[in-house]
Amino acid sequence: MTTETTAPSTPRRRRFFSKSDKITLGFFIGVPTFLHVALVWFPALATMYLSFTYWTGIDISKIQWAGLANYENIFFNTPIFWDAMRVNTVWLLWFFFIATPLGILLAYQIDREIRGHKFYQSAYYLPVVLSLAVTGIIWNFLLRPDGFVNGLLGLPTSQAISFFGDDRYNIWVIMIMASWRHIGYIMLLYLAGLKAVDAALREAATIDGATEWQTFRKVVFPAMRPVNIIVLVITIIESLRAFDMVYIIYGSSGGLPILGVLVFNNIAGEGASMKGAAYAVILFLLTIVPIIAYLRQQFREDVK
Repeated sequence: MTTETTAPSTPRRRRFFSKSDKITLGFFIGVPTFLHVALVWFPALATMYLSFTYWTGIDISKIQWAGLANYENIFFNTPIFWDAMRVNTVWLLWFFFIATPLGILLAYQIDREIRGHKFYQSAYYLPVVLSLAVTGIIWNFLLRPDGFVNGLLGLPTSQAISFFGDDRYNIWVIMIMASWRHIGYIMLLYLAGLKAVDAALREAATIDGATEWQTFRKVVFPAMRPVNIIVLVITIIESLRAFDMVYIIYGSSGGLPILGVLVFNNIAGEGASMKGAAYAVILFLLTIVPIIAYLRQQFREDVK
């Protein structure tokens, strides 16, 4: 009869961070956290508070509580607010039904590796690396009365097409300009999503007799659900924060009213009240509420 002896298990030694490790961790965690709180959260919370006050923006001791007066003034006594809401809504619908689907279409065609797909990928992605302000400067150079397009058409300045001054189509021109960048961004996101889809899913759909469109609609597109959520969030944010391009073209003249320009004009321009802060809070709520509602619905479906 043999008895088996087992070596006593040595207790696992607990690792302690050295003093230099703690300093390093504190630096790499503490500094970004401090900057994030100081530059993002504090201004955001301060803006929400100031939206309920009257203040010239100079002397802190002269801040006066206003309650909902700024919001009542915006909703009931400021017609330009509703014009800006209309423009931002049209902008959102344009991005959602035209610009974003075009980005998906480009991503799908490039993923199929059509002839010259690398060139198309680079060409359509190039505007993404440019800021909206630079994009506005480029298009302003092309479309202003003494710009490249009117010069190409041979029109003198007195007879030039006013792409930005005519209210009948200036909004459509600017949305096309914004789409130039947005389409490339969406294309890049969906291209990454398409590369991550398991090829076996497409092969199985093909064996079952599904057409290319049916495979994409019923197999590939649902498999990219995380990308779809990201694209939805980006589409909403991009349509509501369109300030740079409009300001580069019109300045503070209000040639095309959008919420971002109203925020700037009522804080940096007038400065007589915190009406601009109230505009900023409204813009924030319009951006975050639909995103939170959609994410909650998606999480509930995942739980089920």
